[in-house]
Amino acid sequence: MLQRVEIPISHGRLEGLLQTGEPDAKLAAIVCHPHPQFGGTMHTKTVFHAAKAFGSLGWPVLRFNFRGVGASSGAYDDGIGEQDDVRAALDFMGRDGIVLAGFSFGSVVGLTVGAADPRVPALCAVGLPVSTTPLSLEAIRQSTKPKLFVQGELDEYGPPAGMRRWFAGVAEPKTLEIVEGADHFFNQHAEPLKAAIINYFGALSV
Repeated sequence: MLQRVEIPISHGRLEGLLQTGEPDAKLAAIVCHPHPQFGGTMHTKTVFHAAKAFGSLGWPVLRFNFRGVGASSGAYDDGIGEQDDVRAALDFMGRDGIVLAGFSFGSVVGLTVGAADPRVPALCAVGLPVSTTPLSLEAIRQSTKPKLFVQGELDEYGPPAGMRRWFAGVAEPKTLEIVEGADHFFNQHAEPLKAAIINYFGALSV
């Protein structure tokens, strides 16, 4: 069941969509959306497909709009305030065992928070913009939590050569899946994106 929710936060509220999942699910997921200043929202297709993949595992899955997007209060804050939005989403879920996932800008912001939060046992980045983000990736690089990175072969913001160089310095455990023929948005390649998430997290033991 998909529910519209409001997530309380210091600047007001964040609007979200919660897929309730199975009542005995051991894990849940939060999926963060791409850059707000370039049209990113919780309805972005790549976010939708990632959330659908986690949902197929029977998990509760939360998508939400960052501050200043849609009906969420506040204003864009250069990826810094958005980290507080992620923490508010974690608080809203009210449980442990939450995999933090994100697409593009959302992967940088979400995984940075998830790397440090004890409620988060594992991380999932889709289209990590290693070549273009001005935000630090150091917390993600140093995290010793299980980490899945799914990247398009033709990703213009995180091309495989640059991604592999960065990935070589990432702490274990880690997995990199390159989706052949996919661009940054995984246009026409939603199925292999979902399969990468389902296969990795379906077999994850945490």
